[in-house]
Amino acid sequence: MTARSAEMALVRVFREDTGAAIVSEAAHIVQGGGVIAMPTDSLYALVACAFDDAAVRRVCAIKGQRERKPILVLISDRSQLAMLAARVPRAATVLMDRFWPGPLTIVFPASPRLPIALTAGTGTIGVRLPAQPLLAALLHATGPLTGTSANRSDEPPARTACEVQEKLGNDVDLIVDGGPAPVMLPSTVVEVGEPVRVLREGPIGRAALAAALEKEGIAVA
Repeated sequence: MTARSAEMALVRVFREDTGAAIVSEAAHIVQGGGVIAMPTDSLYALVACAFDDAAVRRVCAIKGQRERKPILVLISDRSQLAMLAARVPRAATVLMDRFWPGPLTIVFPASPRLPIALTAGTGTIGVRLPAQPLLAALLHATGPLTGTSANRSDEPPARTACEVQEKLGNDVDLIVDGGPAPVMLPSTVVEVGEPVRVLREGPIGRAALAAALEKEGIAVA
């Protein structure tokens, strides 16, 4: 049970004139160990400080059934990879150059300094650089944040703030209503091993990934 289980989350509706205030409020919440739900390039996500072990564990508790399932991380720029990835393979650089910012999660070898709740003991970490403007502004203010979809593990991902409120309103501290999610699919997930593996095909298809990599002589499984 989370800290806010007895009350519903705050809801803030994003408009041009409210954006700065929402970013400030959201940053204050996540820097204090809170969890918020907000739109990304694809679906709504549960957002918390990636380096706060208690906050990440809270995200895992909200999701439920998270055994050996790592939590992906959102960043504001590629310089933040040094805090998350043990190394950046050449395949990752090719994909970042072509598809970031956007709905592509790249799975890297994880830094040993990351909270165990973030990696689930897998030794890897999924990272995405989103293009969604409000989320990008928040990331610039806070640093890396979790970006797992806003839903229980046995339920479909939320596409609207109303769906988040209905399913998770007792468990999160703030819901940012940015309108319906722009796409119905979660992000594409790629592991940059040898060969590169497409773990989940989403808005960016396998053919587009293969075309970008094959130009550099990199194979896709």
